[in-house]
Amino acid sequence: MAAMIAITELIAIDERELEESFVRSSGPGGQNVNKLATAVQLRFDLRSSPNIPPGMKARAEKLAGQRLTREGVIVISADRFRTQEQNRDDARARLIELLQRAAVVPKVRRKTRPTLASKKRRIEGKKHRSETKSRRGKPSLD
Repeated sequence: MAAMIAITELIAIDERELEESFVRSSGPGGQNVNKLATAVQLRFDLRSSPNIPPGMKARAEKLAGQRLTREGVIVISADRFRTQEQNRDDARARLIELLQRAAVVPKVRRKTRPTLASKKRRIEGKKHRSETKSRRGKPSLD
């Protein structure tokens, strides 16, 4: 059985849902950059994943932005480090972080009305400011 990658306490994805390919990197590494494929391209098919609830999928699609293909696949490229293993871990960590952010259900904002006291304070502040500004003009001839 393949290992499960924990996203939250209740949600986990199967490791077999991740597709990794290694390509040549442009980052640090000296001559190794020209010889070794150390950069990782991690692909995760979000839309067809059975382990992610629909609401979370919608939020993840919004958060993924440019990293989401038309087919609903999240593509994460990692080439920060010199080794495949470090880049692989970095790509997975970034995917997990994105999915964890998508798992948080935003609070619904409830409309509230300003209190009578707060309305009065606002009007008083406006009156005070108006008086201050009206006193700044040129003195009248009276």
